[in-house]
Amino acid sequence: MAAVSTPHRPAFVRDVLGRSDYAIISELVETGSRVLDLGCGEGELLAWLAAHKHVDARGVEISGARVQKAITRGVSVYQGDVLEALLDYPDGAFDYVILSQTLQETREPLRVLREMLRVGRQGIVAFPNYAHWGVRLAHLFTGRSPRTKLFPHEWYDSPNIHFLTVTDFEALARAEGWTVERSIFIAGRRRVTLLPNLLAEVAVFQVKAHVGQ
Repeated sequence: MAAVSTPHRPAFVRDVLGRSDYAIISELVETGSRVLDLGCGEGELLAWLAAHKHVDARGVEISGARVQKAITRGVSVYQGDVLEALLDYPDGAFDYVILSQTLQETREPLRVLREMLRVGRQGIVAFPNYAHWGVRLAHLFTGRSPRTKLFPHEWYDSPNIHFLTVTDFEALARAEGWTVERSIFIAGRRRVTLLPNLLAEVAVFQVKAHVGQ
């Protein structure tokens, strides 16, 4: 009897601390490495990486209340602006610099990206994809700034000030001459392999700059 082929199904993405992007990041970070998390919040990811992957974990967070909660988790966190913090670090101070769900909230995103790739051997950038079909439909049918699961805020109280898409980031990486080591796209708890600019809710890029940039 001939074998019955099964249709390809997108791989499930496990959760770390209830977030699929954290799970992807945890796969990318090597055990025992030096890690800086920009906009680390309450330090949940850093604490998890320190406990499970034995990394030397450092963070930057602007909220004093969140910094205090991170410290109670045993994480070393600097309170301040991410760009100002990056400017204080020498070249290659970390193996990985993480920017998860923070890029769209920064005032100078390109400068932040350049600095994180100077400070880190590798950069891991995760962001919500503004070109996801749900966002497109919300904008088309309401004629207003989209409010979706990815972008739940009203326009006047949203922390997001620079919206970007998968295609936008890929174009920027080419223009800057960065090497994209890995790109992983997620919708819910599934990996997206087809039409990520349309179907992915969250994008995760592992990038590095060429020496001398």
